[in-house]
Amino acid sequence: MKIGIYGGSFNPVHNGHIHLAETAMKDFGLDYIFFVPSRISPHKSSDEYISGADRLEMLKLACCGNKKFHVSDYELKSDRTSYSIYTIEHFRRKFPHDRLFLLIGSDMLMSFDTWYCFEKILSDVTLCVVSRNEGDLDTLQKKALELSVYGEILISFAPPKVISSTEIRKKLCENSDFSCYLDKNVVKYIMSKKLYSCDN
Repeated sequence: MKIGIYGGSFNPVHNGHIHLAETAMKDFGLDYIFFVPSRISPHKSSDEYISGADRLEMLKLACCGNKKFHVSDYELKSDRTSYSIYTIEHFRRKFPHDRLFLLIGSDMLMSFDTWYCFEKILSDVTLCVVSRNEGDLDTLQKKALELSVYGEILISFAPPKVISSTEIRKKLCENSDFSCYLDKNVVKYIMSKKLYSCDN
């Protein structure tokens, strides 16, 4: 089988995340995708994170309509920094005979050679890149060619869905409408628990 691994803070999970996963599944022929929320991200400050339990629950709500989407709490249960190489090793033990794919957005590809053990990552998985910004495909192809000496990199040419978790959190703080960016069940969850409110 072809198993996709999609890590991130998912703070909160939004339609852009789901679009990226659906695009990768369609364009690269993946059988399943595991969403893996990070506990301690090496790429972002954790200061604005809500609890791992809330982020995990929102992911489950956002993914429940697709039987090929699964959510893993592997990184949330770990005390160490959520480096992708450890997560890949975990899924390699879980799926020893299957092909693994690591899903990332285009912004992550541009700095991928700064990731911890990036050479080992590319030797263990196929990297799947889905654009998150308009007009960046030429730049992505050049970067992919540069990194291809370490392993296989696939790029989707699907149009991006540009959505920012930071902007969503800002709208929540300002009590502005944000519902068009999120799954309806995630919206209900955020509202019921008053997540991301500046009054908290």
